Amino acid sequence: MKRLLDGVIAAALVVGALATTTTSAVAAQATAPVLSPTPYMGWNTYYGLGGDFTEDTIKSVADSLVSRGLAKAGYDVVWLDGGWQADQSRSAAGDLVANPAKFPNGLKPLVDYIHSKGLKAGIYTDAGPYIPGKCGLGSGGYYQRDADQFAAWGFDAVKVDYLCGIAANLDPKTVFTEFAQALRNNASHRPMIFNLCNPVTSPDWGNYPESQQSINSWSYAPGIAQSWRTYTDVGFQGDIKFKDVLRNYDANARHPEVVKPGAFSDPDYLAPELGMSDEEFRSQLTLWSVAAAPLVVGSDVRKLSATTVSMLTDPDVLAINQDKAAVQAVRVGAAGTTETWVKRLADGSRAVVLLNRGDSAKTLTTTAAAVGLRGPRFTVKNAWTNKVTESAGTISAAVPAHGTALFRVSAAHGLPGASHVTAGIPQVTKVGTDVQPEGSAPVVAGGDELTVQVAVRNDGLLPVLKPAVTVAGGTGWTVKSLTKAPILIAGGKQATFTFAIKLPATAAPGTASLTAATSYEALGYGGQRLTTVLSPVVVAPVPPDGTVALSHHQWITATSGWMTPAIDESVGGGNPIKLTGTTYPTGIGVASPSLVRYYLGKSCTRLSGTVGIDDVVGNVGPDGGTSTFQVVGDGKVLFDSGTVDRFTPKPFDVDLTGVRVLDLIVGDAGDAGDGGYNDRADWAAPTATC
Repeated sequence: MKRLLDGVIAAALVVGALATTTTSAVAAQATAPVLSPTPYMGWNTYYGLGGDFTEDTIKSVADSLVSRGLAKAGYDVVWLDGGWQADQSRSAAGDLVANPAKFPNGLKPLVDYIHSKGLKAGIYTDAGPYIPGKCGLGSGGYYQRDADQFAAWGFDAVKVDYLCGIAANLDPKTVFTEFAQALRNNASHRPMIFNLCNPVTSPDWGNYPESQQSINSWSYAPGIAQSWRTYTDVGFQGDIKFKDVLRNYDANARHPEVVKPGAFSDPDYLAPELGMSDEEFRSQLTLWSVAAAPLVVGSDVRKLSATTVSMLTDPDVLAINQDKAAVQAVRVGAAGTTETWVKRLADGSRAVVLLNRGDSAKTLTTTAAAVGLRGPRFTVKNAWTNKVTESAGTISAAVPAHGTALFRVSAAHGLPGASHVTAGIPQVTKVGTDVQPEGSAPVVAGGDELTVQVAVRNDGLLPVLKPAVTVAGGTGWTVKSLTKAPILIAGGKQATFTFAIKLPATAAPGTASLTAATSYEALGYGGQRLTTVLSPVVVAPVPPDGTVALSHHQWITATSGWMTPAIDESVGGGNPIKLTGTTYPTGIGVASPSLVRYYLGKSCTRLSGTVGIDDVVGNVGPDGGTSTFQVVGDGKVLFDSGTVDRFTPKPFDVDLTGVRVLDLIVGDAGDAGDGGYNDRADWAAPTATC
């Protein structure tokens, strides 16, 4: 799936060229009431509960929002998504009906209970007419009646979907505008937040006219809604992937110029503990916060860990999201694996994000000047750790894979503060004599000797004294320092510490971490200590032996654009691998984009097979179904298929001599522009000779 962020537009926005709003969008913006000057916050049933919720469930969640401190932090909207309605969702009289088994007392008493807890209530419907088999609920033809009913029940927010709308081939601008007017004119005169949701028309799901696409909502939604979804869903129920978080963030970032107090772009819900690591979720919350996005938790808050609740309620992070200027962050510089994003805050300071999209930890750097600040000294507050330091103009951080650093940066005054020091994440630069490729998690094996470096940089004005670094690895790993520590690190300088690390021959396959402990003395502030961790370091399984079906060998890691890679079946399971009528007994089925990684340990000489689009795409339809395939050894491309469509599978036969780590990559960057839709890609009969 393609990154949708337009670098040219974002760069123009950074220097203030914000005049790209269309005339119609500007004119429309004057009509939407400001119901929530800063992004609203809350919880929604969709990702954590699906349609499986009842009156008691919702009461329990409301209680949990209060008891766990989430409501006090601002998460105060309890939102019922699809699934609240009866099987016959509308009575003979034309009124919407709640499911009597789930809500035996109806919705009004439930809303009253939510309000009694000091919370607000949200509900769900669709802009189109109810079409059985296409959507579960629809308000088409009943906009004013439904708006009046929602208001009479006491709801404070309404999410309006577009599944029925697209099934009926309606114009989203027209129907959403009509629905917005009905909400504003409800008979109870009740203010209700309007969340406009048009996800299924995103390019990932087919070729829709531009006027119907979710990525066009920005052009009219700010004038009629308090928030508008900017792309497809961020994942599936119970299954959220970090790559899709990035995809939605990029789409959301395209039009920051239309965001203002009371009107916010919506990249979809927060999704802790539904597939992402804690680090990945911290990145999602960081990005959503600087995007001035609504913060709505999609997970079951009753089951969240204390760590997750602590992240969700972090006051410095939430203050950035809730900043009264309501400015959406823009990217500084080019798009890439590592990026800098900046959000202007109401007090003139900047929220700065250093984003690492890659699979290996890195030290990232920007400058105060690049984010729009001027002066000789700057206060740098880490929003996640609360550590406050001072910089002479450089802002750096050691950022884990899929991680972010979030700083609040402002001009410094008074006595000098403690220098901003970045203790680098330990980097595996060599395995034996082989240079470690950039951008991937290190892959090692029992008996390997590693060269590891830790760079410590001082971005402050004053020197730091007696810098020292120690490194620790996995069980039984031996560490030897190869560097004599300097007496000091002057302002604006760095020192690199090098270590030799030996793994025992019996090192068990799995993941391990390298931890660097850095200490120094800051003038006027005493001893300081920083800890950084490189994780994961992959300890590989044994390499293949003989002539083997590679799909039957243990991989290191495997990803698929949606669902999970399937062994000897097309992605999604249930169908054998089949290319233009030929069935293959072995192989790997994935959806683009995908990476499947194996450890070969220089023991193999050849890989052969066929790549193509599985015949099962014909069951979905004629659209989409193109991908690119690459075989990559230690970062070097050994085979590149070019664009492959459903009618032209391609054989491959590559030399693997000397390859330690093998990557099988499926992409959609050259796939004729279908954005990953219906890309059911197969590695058919991949056979390794070892």
